[in-house]
Amino acid sequence: MIPYLSLQRVTNEHLTEIQQAVNKVIESGWYLQGQAVQTFEKQYADYIGTRHCVSCANGLDALTLILKAYIELGMMQAGDEIIVPANTYIATILAITANQLVPVLIEPRMDTFQIDDTKIEEVITERTRGIMLVHLYGRCAYTNLIGELCQKYHLQLIEDNAQAHGCRYNGNQRTGSLGDAAAHSFYPGKNLGALGDAGVVTTNDSELANTIRTLANYGSSQKYVFPYKGQNSRMDEIQAAVLSVKLKYLDADNVRRSAIAQHYLSNIHHPLLTLPQGCGEDNVWHIFPILTPQRDQLQQFLLQQGIQTVIHYPIPPHQQGAYKEWNNRTYPITERIHAQELSIPLNQTLTDAEVNTIVNVLNSYPT
Repeated sequence: MIPYLSLQRVTNEHLTEIQQAVNKVIESGWYLQGQAVQTFEKQYADYIGTRHCVSCANGLDALTLILKAYIELGMMQAGDEIIVPANTYIATILAITANQLVPVLIEPRMDTFQIDDTKIEEVITERTRGIMLVHLYGRCAYTNLIGELCQKYHLQLIEDNAQAHGCRYNGNQRTGSLGDAAAHSFYPGKNLGALGDAGVVTTNDSELANTIRTLANYGSSQKYVFPYKGQNSRMDEIQAAVLSVKLKYLDADNVRRSAIAQHYLSNIHHPLLTLPQGCGEDNVWHIFPILTPQRDQLQQFLLQQGIQTVIHYPIPPHQQGAYKEWNNRTYPITERIHAQELSIPLNQTLTDAEVNTIVNVLNSYPT
């Protein structure tokens, strides 16, 4: 069986270093808010190219804390609108509604799966306060037009960089530094993954960073003094130590991912399969999404041939029970993607033989 992703294989690549880093934390006797977290925050801020990196418990908390901080700073209030892609993972939406803000769903482009920037300006109202830009599947979603719209209408640009660690815009500035603030997830399956949940916010805004750090510590920056109604959202020392080890190899891992993706693009040829289009250097290939009207049949065929796949995602946010008030809406492009998308294995631990097997099996799918 070729697994979609073997976390054990990913960890085993640098097992000795990871074990040494974890043991160092254990032996220190300091497990929260210590040196390992401070070190990783500095390393990751330097890597992304921002002045600040504030750690928290997970990617959803990172998104939620950004919006909560803007509310505390008087830049947003309940009922304000945040523009967001309709085909995103639901966590992006949850962060918005958890802050009593209103998601405004925008269809993606069919060729990139990223938010269609030409459809944004028409939905901007006097209540619009920001754009939540999701670099879905590892591909940079930023465009010059999005930046211009944020400047023109004085909108906050918030990046959801959960799937795009190491990605660059036009080969230069990294995602996570393109907007006013960015949320990052280090869920174990990410390009940069911890051994549990972890997340950070990156930003150049010192006031925002300080507010987020306070909110993530119960609303306190001084012991037993609570200016805000905060929450407990902290990265532990073990996760930080593991991430410091794995960060050193992120760029090399992404190069390997890109090589595999290019092999797929050059060698998968099937009339029923649509491969990702227009892919340049703006992609770190967290996911290799293919589209087919026979998605479920293809997934079963691949499984029978010993290849595990995953769907990202089977049900779009507007059709979820959590948002029943949206269930009568129609987003045709989003719905097509969710009905036809299938993710094939793509990660740095795949062998050349496994990659070739995946290509050959896909090409052999009966028409």
